[in-house]
Amino acid sequence: MTVPEAVHIGRDDLPFIDIGDGSKLRVLQVKPKEGLWIVENIFQAGYEVETHKHTGPVWGYTRSGAWKYKEYDYVNRAGSFLYEPAGSVHTLQCIEDDTQVWFQMYGSNINLDADGNITMVVDGAGTLEFYLAVCAEMGLPRPNVLVD
Repeated sequence: MTVPEAVHIGRDDLPFIDIGDGSKLRVLQVKPKEGLWIVENIFQAGYEVETHKHTGPVWGYTRSGAWKYKEYDYVNRAGSFLYEPAGSVHTLQCIEDDTQVWFQMYGSNINLDADGNITMVVDGAGTLEFYLAVCAEMGLPRPNVLVD
């Protein structure tokens, strides 16, 4: 019987790409058949993610800085863990520079305008495609994102 090996990704093995306002993204793993996507972000103060609804559960861990959801009073700070059930709706707002957050998501994020209309659907496969395209535009070698 063959025993599967663990896979290690070092701190500098996958590049961060700019997603606007000095904020950054890197994609760590995508499993399209399962709907799983794991990303790491570095947000700058004032960065905001459009209001969105999750079709699956999300787990988030804040490594540094501080951010919140506009709809809630609590603030996620370094060491904070957050669970978001499927169906939750919120607007991410970053309140400190260099806020680093790791998210594990299942399903899609359905972006919504102020009237609740769908403006875009974001998922792991699309995020991976975007990430790889930006890396290529930057002249970087294709990152070894875990994909299956």
